[in-house]
Amino acid sequence: MSDVQLAGELLRSPEFNTGASGFFRELLPTRAAQVAIGQAARNFLRAGVPEYRDALAGALADLPAVSRWPATASELVYRGLANVLLHPGSSAGPRRLMDEALHGGVMFRPPHVWQRARAEVLRGKLIAAVTEEVASRREGPLERSRDVLDAVLGACPDALADRTVAEVFLVLFRSIVAPVSSTLAWSVLLTCLHHPSDSPWPWPATWIVREAMRHRPMVWMVGRTVVRPAEFGGLPFRPGDVLSVSPFLVHHDRHHWADPDVFRPERWAESGERGPYIPFGAGPYTCVGASVALSLMTETLTALTRDARLAVTGADARPAMVEGAVPRPFTVLRTLT
Repeated sequence: MSDVQLAGELLRSPEFNTGASGFFRELLPTRAAQVAIGQAARNFLRAGVPEYRDALAGALADLPAVSRWPATASELVYRGLANVLLHPGSSAGPRRLMDEALHGGVMFRPPHVWQRARAEVLRGKLIAAVTEEVASRREGPLERSRDVLDAVLGACPDALADRTVAEVFLVLFRSIVAPVSSTLAWSVLLTCLHHPSDSPWPWPATWIVREAMRHRPMVWMVGRTVVRPAEFGGLPFRPGDVLSVSPFLVHHDRHHWADPDVFRPERWAESGERGPYIPFGAGPYTCVGASVALSLMTETLTALTRDARLAVTGADARPAMVEGAVPRPFTVLRTLT
């Protein structure tokens, strides 16, 4: 569905936005449980931004002058968040397996069957390790949240099985690291392609990030399931049908955006330049962590470019469709100034 008005109606209408969302699949019993866990994770992440900033500085200090992206973006974001996701006193197993999962095909679906098979084995090991950690934590009193896993435990129903809690945590792990790192990579790639490397970028990081999410939103489709016979856009639909909205098409609609195919961060300072903007969805199921994700993206891009110039080689602005629109591999040259 590319019609912007119909897209907005679909994402906001009570007809298509009641009950539990599909974000946690069938892991949580009610919409209330979904909201409680989402808000708990968001609040902990928001409080952890200063810790993220400090850890990111250490990761950037180790960053070589030449690096391969978007894998490096994932590494930077994860190193900044590692202790926020699982505090340093956690068992070694889950933390080690999360490190492996970052580039082992758990974060994004690998292209080859043999890679997907290995990723499933790694995913199973990670869930088993986190399940043991959940059981261990449940044996003692939860005095305060030390990490995202504690926040999940504090908000989830007591009857939820240890393994289910572990799977919920893995959903959050992927949904936090993957979009932030993907947008960071798009921000670097698109800006370097549209600005010479011999001068500082003329745009604030927040403009670049917002424009990257408009120009190349990671979420390619947002779906809503028809729960009862309905007519929409003049067409009949049956229960179980899925109607989808493409943020990419909405963000490139020529009737609502000026020069939609052009990467122009300055449009975020101009009036009359912007149309409907849904990188985090819209309506009742809007991503609860949108503001925190934007903060993490902006913090990371700001730190990456502070006293440094970036250039890219081997760049291809066409997205690779891997559970979302992610950048194809490219090389970044970072020169300190």
